[in-house]
Amino acid sequence: MGKRIVLLIGTNKGLFQYSSDLARKDWKLKGPFLSGWEVYSVLGDSRGEDGSNRILAGTSHAAYGASIRVSDDFGETWRQIEHGPSYSQESGFALNRIWQLVPGAASDLNTLYAGAEEAGIFVSYDRGENWRELQGLTQHPTRPNWFPGAGGMCLHTIIIHPSNKQRMWVAMSAVGVFRTDDGGETWQARNKGLSRVPTGQPEDEVGRCVHKMALDPANPDVLYMQEHGGVFKSIDGGDNWFAIENGLTLQDGDAPFGFPISVSPTGDLFLIPLESDERRSMRGGKLLVYSMRPGSDSWEPIGDVVPDEERHVSVLRDAMTVDGLDPYGLYFGTTSGEIFCSLDRGVTWDRLPGQFSRILTVKTWIVEE
Repeated sequence: MGKRIVLLIGTNKGLFQYSSDLARKDWKLKGPFLSGWEVYSVLGDSRGEDGSNRILAGTSHAAYGASIRVSDDFGETWRQIEHGPSYSQESGFALNRIWQLVPGAASDLNTLYAGAEEAGIFVSYDRGENWRELQGLTQHPTRPNWFPGAGGMCLHTIIIHPSNKQRMWVAMSAVGVFRTDDGGETWQARNKGLSRVPTGQPEDEVGRCVHKMALDPANPDVLYMQEHGGVFKSIDGGDNWFAIENGLTLQDGDAPFGFPISVSPTGDLFLIPLESDERRSMRGGKLLVYSMRPGSDSWEPIGDVVPDEERHVSVLRDAMTVDGLDPYGLYFGTTSGEIFCSLDRGVTWDRLPGQFSRILTVKTWIVEE
């Protein structure tokens, strides 16, 4: 049996797929799937106990609301999950979007997690057929002081400790980071050292506008974060955070503002800074990727993605990813609908064929055939 890689591209007008052999030189495009639906999250899952391949998409629509849809034939047919994530009527919370879909621990082949707006986490133990709210988070004592960011009160990051499935982290905008050490029953805020956004509330534990978070592949106590007010690192599982901004070009006192942050299997760290929290586009139209290599404490601009053209665009929080191959591939999509790929640690870039509407999420999936 051979393998191929699939790129799953979620946009505000449906889902698309690129596929290639592991050389990643010749990409074939399929789609649109789920045309007309916003796809804020997507997961390609081959871990089921029956060995089947499944795509799960977090979809939303202005008229029909949020739902999870699944395909067991690579997108040819879809069905909506009947018992998807939902809040109790008593809570008063609305399920506006599904912002994240991730697999559970390596030992739990049928377990999945979903992050939602308004700021909730849900678990499924049967590959997405039925979902349960982890109420320890939604009923947290600080909840009355939680406020949404510009994109809503979204739970956009879920990270599971690779060797201790009882420990997980979630990140929410504009609430902050929470960690559980008992599998999601109870949660604690982990925001010490992060910049606080003004909410008018006295609560100091929350009010952090986290944009995206990533876990170091070699040390699960090390986390990285792109936040509204800068770029941060923790070396103690999120208990404390400190800024890592050396080498990032600032203008007029701006903090390094951006949305995505990704880490490779070898520990290379990547982000794409934007001009400011007001303009939210590339500085001077230069689409630059920055990297921090293992052992370094400074960022470097490593790839001028389209050196001969200006790109006054943005890259959203879930629209950059790294595959697990050797050498690894780095991918991102822009708000103007372009997909870029690098196979040399971000030094040079290729633009994949096709152009879409606003790209919301980019994920990789290695499939055995």
